[in-house]
Amino acid sequence: MGLKGEVTNMKVNVKKEDRCLKVGVLGCGTICQAAHLEAAIKAKNIELVAICDVAEDLLRKMEAIYSPSKVYTDYDEMLNDKEIEAVIIGIGDQFHVACAKQAIMAGKHVLVEKPLGVNIEECEELKAIAEEKGLLVQVGNMKRFDGGLQFAKKFIEEEIGEIATFKAWYCDSTGRYEVCDNVMPPLYSSSNMKKPPGNPKADFERYYLLGHASHLFDTARFLMGNIISVETKHVVRGNMYSWLIACEFENGAIGNLDLTIAIRADWHEGFHIYGTNGTVFAKTFNPWIFRTSEVECCNETTREIKKPYEPDGHFFRRQLEHFAEVILYGKEQTGANLDDGIAALRAIIATYESLQNNGQKTYLKNVKGGI
Repeated sequence: MGLKGEVTNMKVNVKKEDRCLKVGVLGCGTICQAAHLEAAIKAKNIELVAICDVAEDLLRKMEAIYSPSKVYTDYDEMLNDKEIEAVIIGIGDQFHVACAKQAIMAGKHVLVEKPLGVNIEECEELKAIAEEKGLLVQVGNMKRFDGGLQFAKKFIEEEIGEIATFKAWYCDSTGRYEVCDNVMPPLYSSSNMKKPPGNPKADFERYYLLGHASHLFDTARFLMGNIISVETKHVVRGNMYSWLIACEFENGAIGNLDLTIAIRADWHEGFHIYGTNGTVFAKTFNPWIFRTSEVECCNETTREIKKPYEPDGHFFRRQLEHFAEVILYGKEQTGANLDDGIAALRAIIATYESLQNNGQKTYLKNVKGGI
């Protein structure tokens, strides 16, 4: 399979700050083309120094579009580039941890796509290495940089009172690909791209949990704190896969999470949170239309309904700018860190294990191995 589409030079007028984080991007696949490369160009405090991919034909295509200073087909060579301070890793899930370790050992900070990995022990080893080296690893759960979710989190911390119930849903849509074709840039592919062994889509339960539940669980943890247990029910109807996940939170609240791939309707994502002093209702949109979540926070004490206005919905650029601010200026990290990435993976594996055990309650602290 050859390259698809036509080359279009990206010209973006962004006023860069005096001090920019110099980054290299590993991967020229879909997520880097649709998100990370554009985000690096648009971010005010990022300088795109290099792009790396083993598929040289695809790499040259991205070079023509994004004009990095350098390109590499060898990851080790890019890591040896002393100008590069941080690496964005946007490749197959099975390669995340190994490539992040390489970057850390080479003295580079890392922004790695979600899920962090596919095995708990390898992720814990990565954490130990990063802590030893004193380097930042941020997981690409970009929904934490949705202004609506950030507004909801502040309301939860300051006004909602004691939370009883959290309900959330992440329902992909059968029409999602039509929407994405309309709003995404042209996507290119190559027969030379490096892929994990086997077919990741051979087991859709595993594939969908890794790809989609990582968002659902990280959003739940971002707003509610640690999850201690899950109980899973699952049904398949034709090509529709649906999970209902009952969970318990460390703060004593109970939750119900709905993951369905894919519903016969528009993208359907959001959450309800019920507290003793207030309630939060939220609707989240297909991430590729870059639209901030619609959030309504009801405060019974003040008799007010609060709604945020945040026109900037480029979550990938926002997360990358935050990543740079933490490294350059020591800003407090609010993106998903290694503990968050490991906790989300534990929840995914626990969900899978609960399903294998006929919906039995599974405690995250007991989860080991991978999925």
